[in-house]
Amino acid sequence: MRRRGRASLGARVTAGFALSALGVSVALSFTAYSLTRRSVLEARQSQDVRQTAANALVVGDALRFSVPDLPDVLSSLETPSGSDSLLYEHGQWNVSNLAYNSDSIPSALKHAVIARNTSASLQYRLDGHAELAVGISLPTVSAAYFEVFDMEDVSRTLVDLALSLAGASVVTIAVAALIGSRASRRIVAPLRQTATAAAAIAGGRLDTRLGPGHTSELADLAESFNAMVSALEGRIQRDARFASDVSHELRSPLTTLAASLEVLEHRRPELSERGAQALDLLSDEVSRFQHLVEDLLEVSRFDAGAADLSLEEVDLADLVLYSLVTLNRPDVTVSIKAPDLVIRADKRRLERVLANLLANADAHGGGVTGVELGRRGPMAYLAVDDAGPGVPPEARQVIFERFARGKAAGRRARGDGVGLGLALVHEHVRLHGGSVTVTTSPSGGARFLVELPMEAPVEPDASGEYRPGDSAKDPRGSTPDGSGNSRRGSAR
Repeated sequence: MRRRGRASLGARVTAGFALSALGVSVALSFTAYSLTRRSVLEARQSQDVRQTAANALVVGDALRFSVPDLPDVLSSLETPSGSDSLLYEHGQWNVSNLAYNSDSIPSALKHAVIARNTSASLQYRLDGHAELAVGISLPTVSAAYFEVFDMEDVSRTLVDLALSLAGASVVTIAVAALIGSRASRRIVAPLRQTATAAAAIAGGRLDTRLGPGHTSELADLAESFNAMVSALEGRIQRDARFASDVSHELRSPLTTLAASLEVLEHRRPELSERGAQALDLLSDEVSRFQHLVEDLLEVSRFDAGAADLSLEEVDLADLVLYSLVTLNRPDVTVSIKAPDLVIRADKRRLERVLANLLANADAHGGGVTGVELGRRGPMAYLAVDDAGPGVPPEARQVIFERFARGKAAGRRARGDGVGLGLALVHEHVRLHGGSVTVTTSPSGGARFLVELPMEAPVEPDASGEYRPGDSAKDPRGSTPDGSGNSRRGSAR
């Protein structure tokens, strides 16, 4: 089972591809943007500085020859669209148009050009717009020439470049995530197939095998897995065959012992007191041994797939009451919570289910406190309550396993049986398409709850699994009568 809160392997592979693409895209985009920005700005600044220097020479010549109309001279200069020329001479400013004035030039640049007689340029922002100011000192005529260039077109170009790079990064990440998703499916597919095959094997389908992989590594995995399953299947078949063979071999000497015991029973008056006690002990052990052999034979039939159903219409209440009479259990109280609990089932197997549950309650649960019959939707149920301490939640699945002698079972057991009774209950109920669980009874003990579909179960499919179909509809409805009728163990 997948651990809660932890992402799947496929999701982690996809995320890894996406994060790798994100890192590479960010690095490449940042590098490309930085280099392009620097190149564009340097080229534009170099061009504007050359243009300003050329215009400064024209203005300087005009000042040396005492051209009286300086504004006309400034307006005649070749300047790019959106730029402006400014001339500082003897404390006065002349401009070519009204777009800019002396306040448009940063103080630091004016101080550097006018006070220090140097040439300089500065990029800055004026009213939210990118600007470039270039100042040329004209010391021979005691003046300084400035040009202010609108850099908004360059700024828009850089913004468009940044958006293009961001879009390219998003597309790259999406493509990488798509590639990662497909790659993860190819990576995870063999693992899912292996997990599905393992689950099928755990469910008893030992003929399940993995197909050949598309790579040498997967082929090796499939080959090793199939070899392991084949070995497991062979061992389970050998164990099942051994149990079946031993059980069959034991039936003959058991029959002989039973016949000998019957002869001895007829000669009981001739035995001494100790001999009679020994005969009773021997009779009990032989009876217990016979039950064990029958259980092993039943288990071997389930393992071999030879267990079948002899179906007929059965009234569950009548069957339970009759079984209690057959088992000589008049002390058991039966509570019937719903009428007409008619199902199609194998009477022999259901009688065995009830007998095993009663024997389990007597041996491990302090005795039977009651049997309850009822209906839950399309399912009829049979519940057997005992007077024991109950079954801990962690042992409620293990208790139905074969030869279950765990810690929890040990606290409830007195040493009777070998742990096959409840396992056979589970197999019989499963064969009918039902389920058996253990919960807590109203009195605090254990409640073994058997649920059976109120229809005929289907035959097992090719996998050996019994899958009941859709529940039969009862034209009389599924609401219990709620009468809570209680009866003692006698037939109606």
